[in-house]
Amino acid sequence: MELRGVERADIDGKTVLVRVDYNVPLSGGEVADDARLRASLPTVQHLLEHGAKVVLISHLGRPEGRVVEELRLAPVAVRLGELLGRPVRQLEDCVGPDVSAAIEQGSTGDVFLLENVRFHPEESANESGFARELARLGDVYVNDAFAAVHRAHASTVGIADHLPAYAGLLMEREVAALSRLDDPERPYVAIVGGKKARSKLGALRDLVPRVDEILIGGGVALTFLRAHGAEVGDSVVDEGLFDEIRGVGAAAEREGTAIHLPEDVVIGVDLSPEGEVRTSDARAIPAGWQGLDIGPETIERFTERILAAKTVVWTGPLGAFEVEPFSNGTRRIGEAVATSDAYSVIGGGETGEAMARFGLVDRISYVSTGGGACLALLRGKHLPALEALRS
Repeated sequence: MELRGVERADIDGKTVLVRVDYNVPLSGGEVADDARLRASLPTVQHLLEHGAKVVLISHLGRPEGRVVEELRLAPVAVRLGELLGRPVRQLEDCVGPDVSAAIEQGSTGDVFLLENVRFHPEESANESGFARELARLGDVYVNDAFAAVHRAHASTVGIADHLPAYAGLLMEREVAALSRLDDPERPYVAIVGGKKARSKLGALRDLVPRVDEILIGGGVALTFLRAHGAEVGDSVVDEGLFDEIRGVGAAAEREGTAIHLPEDVVIGVDLSPEGEVRTSDARAIPAGWQGLDIGPETIERFTERILAAKTVVWTGPLGAFEVEPFSNGTRRIGEAVATSDAYSVIGGGETGEAMARFGLVDRISYVSTGGGACLALLRGKHLPALEALRS
């Protein structure tokens, strides 16, 4: 996909509205993880170096169209200013006369951060009037929020109807990296994990005709196992998906796509670092126990498939990696991906967090900043926010 890049924009002396994704964790009134802020720096610095006044637009959390004090962006402005080495003025709203006046009074080289755009219900509804209000704040629009590109919101889609629209440097990099998967080297292996099967079932259905093998772990695997008659103890499963899961299996058989489920799992009575931990047959987990990680036999089998692959895409951890007794599967599979000769893409989100925790990010071909957006692009979904940026 060829995008109209920000390098082609006439920005000297202009006010540039930049949709970024600063949906970052906060702790104690401070940014707990600034990776997304750092990812946006090349675009912001490019605009400043070319004579722009920069107005940043972002959401934080899910305030559902109302003001939530804990989801204000003030801590983000503080940390971003530290990273940029210049003040970032955080405004008290994202639209309105006070916002317009503050931006108009600013000078070239100033950086503003609008308040959480999702405090307004019109944002998620992509309400045209709200999009026009945002657009009136600037002369040029740049979308650098890849992690939100699958959302048809006013600040990602509607605003592009009213201003010259360009892709930021992060957006260009993300799309270029993922476009390599349009015509992948084979074997092409997908690794799918995470807690909830429901959130991954659509992706699995769409990946079946695209890949050669799918390795399934995490809570997703437990629902798949139960759908095929396995005893999974007290593991969390979504019984309402069983028919659809069997449909995915039938589709995989027709396409010749191999689906690999765990042979063994690491189990616990609960998700506790102090509790008893055992390894169990994945199809015979005792009552009172739940599967919380893939086991050693599964790790070995999955590793073999990864090392034989030429392309690997991974979304969703394979166990409760944040609790030490159940981190081994995700870590070992991460090491296998990092060791392989395959072109490897990690679909952001928790999987990206895990790779950072285990010090593996620099050994992966590409770690996306957006889990849901990455999956949507890999699945071939129509993304209106990207269409607005096509060259």
